[in-house]
Amino acid sequence: MIRFNPTNAAAFVPAHAVAQLLPQLELAHRQLLDGSGPGADFRGWIDLPARPDTEELARIREAADYIRREADVLVVVGIGGSYLGARAVIEALQSPFAASQTAAERGGPQIVFAGHQLSGSYHAELLDWLDGKRVCVNVISKSGTTTEPAIAFRILQRYMESRYDEEEVRRRIFVTTDANRGALLDLARARGYARFVVPDDVGGRYSVLTAVGLLPIAVNHDIDALLAGAAAAREAWLHVDDPLTAPPYAYALWRNALLRAGYDTEFLVHYDHQLRWFVEWWKQLYGESEGKDGRGLLPAGVEFTSDLHSMGQFIQDGRRRLIETVIRVNTPCRSLSVPFDEADGDGLNYLAGRDLADINARALEGTTLAHVDGGVPNLQVEIETIDETSLGWLIWFFEFACGLSGYLNAINPFDQPGVEAYKRNMFALLGKAGYEDLAASLQERLGR
Repeated sequence: MIRFNPTNAAAFVPAHAVAQLLPQLELAHRQLLDGSGPGADFRGWIDLPARPDTEELARIREAADYIRREADVLVVVGIGGSYLGARAVIEALQSPFAASQTAAERGGPQIVFAGHQLSGSYHAELLDWLDGKRVCVNVISKSGTTTEPAIAFRILQRYMESRYDEEEVRRRIFVTTDANRGALLDLARARGYARFVVPDDVGGRYSVLTAVGLLPIAVNHDIDALLAGAAAAREAWLHVDDPLTAPPYAYALWRNALLRAGYDTEFLVHYDHQLRWFVEWWKQLYGESEGKDGRGLLPAGVEFTSDLHSMGQFIQDGRRRLIETVIRVNTPCRSLSVPFDEADGDGLNYLAGRDLADINARALEGTTLAHVDGGVPNLQVEIETIDETSLGWLIWFFEFACGLSGYLNAINPFDQPGVEAYKRNMFALLGKAGYEDLAASLQERLGR
């Protein structure tokens, strides 16, 4: 379950401003559910947890079992929504030292990522590191032609062919792509690779609860519990009588009320190392969904208390256009207390015997109050612990709130027209056919 608390933002927005948004929130809710809003063809994620494809799930579990038995390493190839959701969940659930654990300690093979950037050094080092290990690859791309993962997969496919015979390569490569079309689908059919589906009605950044995220996650973690958490969230929040008491509606409403009051940057704050990549997933979800038509809150992320020693000064005392949304975890996965020291040279004996979770919680509370006093509105999202079920709740919460928030801000939360701009320029500068005129213009601007 999730609790949402806007108390520490109330002083920054007049009460009437929140109330005046309620009719617009109700409209956004109707648009999201009945498909009358823009981007309606990409709302399949809403009902996905309640009506999963049982046949696809069975195939995912079968593939995950094979990878767990036959691989030391699973390389997940994807970019943006094709890998961030899976990485967010995997990093939240595994030890921060998973790379040095045995398979038994970790619960399965090590999972690493490729194709999420164009660094030659990274991918060359990856190939060197893979030598001597049993390798499986899961490539995720709806089209198969997105530059970064397509290059990485071409390299990795050649690497796999250099190590295994044709039949073994076929067994060790898994493809998640469009069900009916695309270069990657054609390749998978031709080579006989196991195929999983990116649903037509689910955009990449909302796809973590499809095969896009579920196959990598299933290798070492419980996807049934993850889906159950999301299904419970949907059941609790899809239809509500009072939106201000329902967390995703209240979150969407308050962040838009603050946006209209002049706050244009939102920091998602966490105090637990496991949530670092969850914040990266959230940044893409909200940045790509809301950053268009000159609108939207800029999504950023900080990890406290670490970033209090770097970003803390700016947040406390810099430009007053920031809001913070704090994820509070009530019960950490592990506990450890501060030992007593006879000499007490560091002056910490007043904390002796106290659990670090308790100290961290007091840091959260003290920081929140300091930032509020410094002029930073604070919203709080509270979860009980970090496990598959809680993450399922949290994923559906942020996705549903994102859809509502987009419609509240009068934009389409399901397209990403701006993403294509850099691609066109990159294709032109790389000499791709059909981009010759643009290439000439860009070369002139670059002074070449």
